[in-house]
Amino acid sequence: MEHDSSEYADCSYNEPYALQVLGDSMEPEFPDKCIIVITPSEVCYNGAYIIAEVEGERWFRRYIQDDEGNGRLVAENPAYPDIELKGKAWQIQGIIVQRNVKRKIKHYHPKTHAIGKTYPIT
Repeated sequence: MEHDSSEYADCSYNEPYALQVLGDSMEPEFPDKCIIVITPSEVCYNGAYIIAEVEGERWFRRYIQDDEGNGRLVAENPAYPDIELKGKAWQIQGIIVQRNVKRKIKHYHPKTHAIGKTYPIT
């Protein structure tokens, strides 16, 4: 039986991947130079740590949604401003599921009440 290899060519986009945090915008929860593991996803829950693309720029922030359904990206460090998402083209690219700081690992568990998919300019 033959298989078309192209059907398996793009499966890597579903695999978790690691990134190193640079800077202090997500301190104290995610210190500079810690490692985060991201599971690719186009949905998240309120309060999740995510990687999102907002108008062509990628951000690592916490997703917060208010009672009216308006979302924003929030840095853990209060010195950094929130990124309001209303009226902007943005997309969730992944959810942070693990943090490694000097070999100490913390897991983050995705919730079942997912929010959104792709948020076009409204």
